[in-house]
Amino acid sequence: MTAPLNISRRTFIKASALVVGGLVIAFSIPQAKRFLLPGAAKETGNAGEAKLPAPNAFLRIGTDNTITVMLAHSEMGQSIWTTLPMLIAEELDADWSKIRVEHASASPAYLHTAYGIQITGGSSTTWSEFDRYRQAGALTRQLLIGAAAEQLGVPAANLKTENGFVISGDTKISYGDLAEAAAKLETPKAVTLKDPKDWKVIGKATKRLDGPEKINGTAVFGQDVHFDGLMTAMVARSPVFGGSVKSFDASATKQVKGVQQVVQVPTGIAVVADNYWAAKQGREALKVEWDLGPNAGLDSKAMLEDFRSKAANPGLVAAQLGDSKATLSKSDKLIEAEYALPYLAHSPMEPLNCSVRIEKDACEIWTGTQMQTTDLQAAAKILGLKPEQVKIHTLFLGGGFGRRANPAADFVSEAVQVAKAAGVPVKTVWSREDDVQGGYYRPMYLHKAKIGVDTNGFPAAWEQVTVGQSIMLGTPFEAFMIKDGVDATSVEGIADSPYLKQIPHYHVSLHTVKTGIPVLWWRSVGHSHSAFVMESLIDELAHSAKKDPLDYRRALLKDHPRHLSALNLAAEKAEWGKTLPKGVSRGIAVHESFGSFVAQVAEVSVDQGAVKVHRMVCAIDCGLAVNPDSLKAQMESSISFGLGAAMQSEITFKEGKVQQSNFHDYLVMRMSDMPKVEVHIVQSTEKMGGVGEPGLPPVAPAVTNAIFAATGKRIRQLPIGNQLA
Repeated sequence: MTAPLNISRRTFIKASALVVGGLVIAFSIPQAKRFLLPGAAKETGNAGEAKLPAPNAFLRIGTDNTITVMLAHSEMGQSIWTTLPMLIAEELDADWSKIRVEHASASPAYLHTAYGIQITGGSSTTWSEFDRYRQAGALTRQLLIGAAAEQLGVPAANLKTENGFVISGDTKISYGDLAEAAAKLETPKAVTLKDPKDWKVIGKATKRLDGPEKINGTAVFGQDVHFDGLMTAMVARSPVFGGSVKSFDASATKQVKGVQQVVQVPTGIAVVADNYWAAKQGREALKVEWDLGPNAGLDSKAMLEDFRSKAANPGLVAAQLGDSKATLSKSDKLIEAEYALPYLAHSPMEPLNCSVRIEKDACEIWTGTQMQTTDLQAAAKILGLKPEQVKIHTLFLGGGFGRRANPAADFVSEAVQVAKAAGVPVKTVWSREDDVQGGYYRPMYLHKAKIGVDTNGFPAAWEQVTVGQSIMLGTPFEAFMIKDGVDATSVEGIADSPYLKQIPHYHVSLHTVKTGIPVLWWRSVGHSHSAFVMESLIDELAHSAKKDPLDYRRALLKDHPRHLSALNLAAEKAEWGKTLPKGVSRGIAVHESFGSFVAQVAEVSVDQGAVKVHRMVCAIDCGLAVNPDSLKAQMESSISFGLGAAMQSEITFKEGKVQQSNFHDYLVMRMSDMPKVEVHIVQSTEKMGGVGEPGLPPVAPAVTNAIFAATGKRIRQLPIGNQLA
């Protein structure tokens, strides 16, 4: 990235000329801190003078008073379509009813302020944009006041703004009426942001701006793309990862009405047709002989045994202090446990799809993506184009959970290859079965722990070995995220656990295995498995010490106030300690991830082996909650997602093939099984953290800890399934 530039009047007017009859505000990042983790992000939220960044993104005010906000990130249900405009509206004193939103195209203009690429992930959007979008609103407001001051012949200091108007006494001038004049003014080099005590929008529950169009069906997702000449394709891929085409017979496929072409691409054989049904039927008629390759013998049970054998010995050191081995050998009491978690699919409700139109020196792509930069670069490389010759239209995403942020750019690359081979515009569509069996899963993990306790029942020495695949190996992030052979995402939540910080002797290590199965970050990344293990082990220790699980955690977390703030609020709202109905038991868990601290309390019953979750009480400390409504919705979503994974979801392999195919055997949470969910927000002035992912990690351990309280049986392997039958 280049260093930030000052906004000159010439540059500003040039940018403003892009829109006729209005005002365009240019704003961008000061300087991206490439791949900076959330915990290391610069402080945000301070009032005062804000230096303005280099121009390249736009906020538009039309003469009709509409205010259009360009979204640098992708809306996939997490409500940033509303939250980011709230930041602008706050500083602009805008009329909320006039706010419009558009997805920005893939462009260096919209690089993440911390990660250095255009990406939506890591629960980072709101905290990373908190300064940038407020500055855009403040700059716009200052220009509008300047235009009004010139028009009225009064000092700018005598003017105020409110609800889309600049006001001088009884005179009100709308922003739309001032837009053209404001566009001609010299832009300020700095603006003053509001003091938090003066906020009227930030921190207030706000209805979603994208709600109406998603309800009435006008919202455009990738599956909705259509234009003249656009064909639909489905790809027949190897049933085993790493397999390849030996030969194929398309004679029957070409007899299917609507099938136009059958072309070979690097990932398999594409059937190009007039519509989805014809492409699907054509693919079913296709005869392909596969070379199944080196992974034809993959078997989940065998992999688990291999993981288990590796866990018998320490791996590469991820964190250590003192002499855990010697201390364990002298301990009067040892807690030993093995925990295992399966591969998991992302399974967003909208399966993967991507539409591509290739011209002589240009390519246009329509898709729902979380990682525009890598997708654009991949397309350009395939076609031999310059990145600026490729345009990505970001659409609404029907869920992502990390699957649409793939450094390998798999589904976009495949769609480009199909359109290139076919020589016509093509929408490549994945079926639900393709999605479940198509790879890039949350890795399978196995953990082995040995803990020595002192006379008070608290841990004195801790050894833990983790075995699993790396999601960073072979990606552009490898150099930043893998140190001395250890993928930080494989051990996050363990190596940096607050529980270990209370122990004088510990040793955390990692075995990274290669299986041939493509893996990727999944909602909450490494915390999706580490929280289950750590919070289960803490519960085991508490029961071994005959201490209340809540009190035990409070003692270990006495020096961690934000953990305690979430833990105590959840316990209070769940009425921890109060007698429950007969047959119902409670479990608790607390975990920090992505800069936020979340506690969950589960109320569970077990009847003849059947587990029912009746109630989930959640408390979160994420610092400032910009939109409490969105925050609560994300916690509810995380609980639903986490319960599905805890109770039912798994991807398994036999003879190299994925055994699951659709929602009848890759089970997710259904409405009929959802418990009552309560979400409570810790009032906090601490550093802002994420929201989309942190709610998930404590869900599974809260449930399994409740199961132990109910039955005395410790669940050490997910999903829970029929283990209690």
